Amino acid sequence: MISRLFVLCLLLASLFQCASTEDILPPGMGEEEMASDRIRLNQMGIYPNSTLRFSIIAWEGTTDTLPDGQPAPVAEEPAAWYVTAEEGKVIIADGQVGELMDWSELGGVKAWYVETPAPAEGSYRIYVPGVGYSHEFDVREGVYRKALLGSMHSNYLQRMSIDLPEEFAGPYARKAGHPDTRVKFHPSSGRTGYTSSPGGWYDAGDYGKYVLNASFPLAQYLTLREDAGLQIREGDLQVPERTNGVEDYLDELRYELDWLLTMQDRDGGMFHKLTTLNFDKMIMPEETTEQRYIIGKSTEATLNFAAAAAQASRVWTDVDDKYAATLLKASIRAYTWAVENPEMGFTNPEDVTTGQYGDTDWSSERAFAAAELYITTGEEKYLDAFMADYPGDPFRAGGGWKTFMGQMALFTLTRFPDGVPAEVYDRAKADILTTADSLVAEAERLPFHQPISVFNWGSNSDVLNAAMLVATANRLDPKPEYRDMIQASVDYVLGHNAVGYSYVTGFGDRTPMFIHHRPSIADDVAEPFPGFLSGGPNPKQQDAAWATYPARAAPMQSWTDQEGSYASNEICLNWNAPLTYVLGYLEALNNR
Repeated sequence: MISRLFVLCLLLASLFQCASTEDILPPGMGEEEMASDRIRLNQMGIYPNSTLRFSIIAWEGTTDTLPDGQPAPVAEEPAAWYVTAEEGKVIIADGQVGELMDWSELGGVKAWYVETPAPAEGSYRIYVPGVGYSHEFDVREGVYRKALLGSMHSNYLQRMSIDLPEEFAGPYARKAGHPDTRVKFHPSSGRTGYTSSPGGWYDAGDYGKYVLNASFPLAQYLTLREDAGLQIREGDLQVPERTNGVEDYLDELRYELDWLLTMQDRDGGMFHKLTTLNFDKMIMPEETTEQRYIIGKSTEATLNFAAAAAQASRVWTDVDDKYAATLLKASIRAYTWAVENPEMGFTNPEDVTTGQYGDTDWSSERAFAAAELYITTGEEKYLDAFMADYPGDPFRAGGGWKTFMGQMALFTLTRFPDGVPAEVYDRAKADILTTADSLVAEAERLPFHQPISVFNWGSNSDVLNAAMLVATANRLDPKPEYRDMIQASVDYVLGHNAVGYSYVTGFGDRTPMFIHHRPSIADDVAEPFPGFLSGGPNPKQQDAAWATYPARAAPMQSWTDQEGSYASNEICLNWNAPLTYVLGYLEALNNR
């Protein structure tokens, strides 16, 4: 509720000061004073007319140490909270703390959870007597604009085979790494000799390029373009193509698409990946010397490429019709090969240890490719193929790209209702809305109103993929609870969570500093590359030999800001893509 005291202050502001605030608040928050880690909230901010969420953590009785390893303070039971402005000197809103909620089994925390309407535009802090002040947060239009651009610019920082000059990369400028102009065919590829396959983005914290995990995130980026229109225009990104007459968003996506086209074999199938036999050391890209290989050829990679290329062909039709035609031709050739080779799965050869990205069930990939080709071409055979593999697996945390591609197919079919038979459209819409409603219900019962209660490798991307699905539901049937859940998901990744970090490097007051990302580790810049989403809590802790987790960490606390933590603190293309989508979708929604 808005404080009655604040309303009175507004009425009398020209005549009097509200001196009674001094009886409640300390003198204010000086520059040297640290924000209390016990107050968790979105560290960037929220939109006007939205909901402000924050939690007050009760450490005592739930853990012996804080996430940073320091002894836990004795928990005081707070009675009230205040939204303050002007460095904590003016009360804007207040309220009473409610019931202490026990999420210790899941989140490792007991906490008081608070929701209140967002104040007017401005900069604020939460103050809780006996606890302290929160991080500062903004309430304003365009509050995620910089983070949106940063998340997209991170792809430029992952570009291979070219120099990244200071003009476009700032302090993260570096020399070209991995020209990939003389790549050797591994025996698993079915070819011999050498080929050229330059360009593209590094996949994650390693220096590999993977066809499946290039195609899937590209499709998510393209989905934002189709769902929300033009969000990143020419000149918005610091990229070399920023004055070529094409929106920077598509310029960046094309850099990856151009590389993917080089990975198509003469028969239409897609080689699975381009990597060294083993992961490179923690050195800069230009310092690597190991031979790189084209490794494997697979149904899953080929179907993913067919889907992304068909979707990209639609998007490029009005931008570059020749390029659109090239993409569509490559998509059809890939799909045809996959139909003729329906079970050519990929597993790493004995001499290869880089990322596998394999699958054993290709139904979601087939549905994904068929749906995109049907919408792009209108040919009934693709619709028939889609219906034969209609996605029956709703969203589930941990499914990742293996199952979410089926959801992506449904998103596409419901985006073009005039081109889809009514019974197919109605079924797909109903399935999306049913899943979205279940995700909203799940979020409402969970500690930080995130939509997942199971945490796996890349759990933060699960949160954002769920938000992406709910965004599609909101497009089909706009509801306040859908929009609210999308916002709650962004709140979660930006600081309203069990570890008190904004998981996006460079965006927030407390962000990861030691991500598992070779250039960030090997360069001479203290801060990691900005705009990357850390993977998030992962109780399996596959990296426990190289990273130290909080003592007795519950699932939502199973994250550590250490370079060795590839299981919780790495970055990856298919984690950043839904981050860009959700930020871009919210920005578009709030600009309407």
